[in-house]
This record gives sequence, structure tokens and C-alpha cells, in this order.
Amino acid sequence: MNIQTCYSYEKKFTDTNEKDLLRIIEEEIGDADVAGTLLYIKEVIKNSKTISVGSCKFKLKESNVS
Repeated sequence: MNIQTCYSYEKKFTDTNEKDLLRIIEEEIGDADVAGTLLYIKEVIKNSKTISVGSCKFKLKESNVS
């Protein structure tokens, strides 16, 4: 699953690896369940939705299939 992130001060989404996703979530929610939050994010975005956690948005990378 390729996930992209975009902070509120950024204009474009960027590809983000799993290690960085966990770090971003931890920065945004503190000591809460980081792994559980990532699982929830993955569940929501697999239906082509975008979800915000703090000041960061997460979405599934769009595949350009012709």
C-alpha cells in the first residue's frame, strides 16, 4: 500500500514510507496508539478517501492505469 502525506503548509502530497508514517503519526497524536492509528488510516484510505490526523493528511497513492 503506497501512502502519501501532505502537511497543512504543503501544497503537494508526497510518498511516505512506513517508518516515516509512524513518526508523523507519533508527532501528531503523542503517546496514543500509533500502530493502531496507522491501521485505522489504512482502512479509511483504501476506499479512495483522505483522512487528516492533526495537521497532516493521508491518502492512498493514485495509480495511473491506462
